[in-house]
Amino acid sequence: MSETVNIHEAKTHFSRLVERAAKGETVIIAKAGKPMARLMPLEGAVAKKKRRFGFLAGQIKVPEDFDRMFDDEIAEMFDGK
Repeated sequence: MSETVNIHEAKTHFSRLVERAAKGETVIIAKAGKPMARLMPLEGAVAKKKRRFGFLAGQIKVPEDFDRMFDDEIAEMFDGK
């Protein structure tokens, strides 16, 4: 998808246009309606999707004794008891 913006708008909203380009969009910058430049993402530099925290909520159960699991076996490995 590409959009054409005039130079004044491009100067005013440059950081927004760069963010859009980083997400994969192409922006054409025009002067008096004549296309002059193309702002587009670098190859391989498209922004990654944000990670969603909690997307497995309710699907995984952590045991109550998780932080103490295998304490005896670990102690035996280090203490030799």
